Amino acid sequence: MPPLADSGKRVLARIIDMILVGVVVWLLSWAFHTVEYNVEATKVDTGKSLGQSVIAAVLYTAYDTILISRTGQTLGKRLLNMRVANLDDGSNPSLQASLIRASVLWLPFAFCCACVWTAICGGWSFFDRPYKQGLHDKAARTVEVSTAV
Repeated sequence: MPPLADSGKRVLARIIDMILVGVVVWLLSWAFHTVEYNVEATKVDTGKSLGQSVIAAVLYTAYDTILISRTGQTLGKRLLNMRVANLDDGSNPSLQASLIRASVLWLPFAFCCACVWTAICGGWSFFDRPYKQGLHDKAARTVEVSTAV
């Protein structure tokens, strides 16, 4: 198996992916009138916040699941020469493993605690030994490896 990916590069790849998908989430939220922050003194639209969270959860989970199961790489990972691999044999994760991985990462992110959950889930890789796995990697039995030659 190739060497494990650097945790700092993993964070940068995730930020790239969050920006790319976040732009699409924002555009769809705007198109469907579910922009989260619409505060007026006389009313609060909590339904709009839920709508934006659903859009974010679906898009982030689908993005990660589809790309990881096909090539082992999101766009951010591809730019930084990394990929996700099965811990057992180094192959690309199955659709099921990719969905588990994406769900653990993105569902809490979209519905309750974006910054805190991202820091815990992804930040776990800075302290995990010997495989540098985030919580989402542990759930799916995956690791991130370098593709640089």
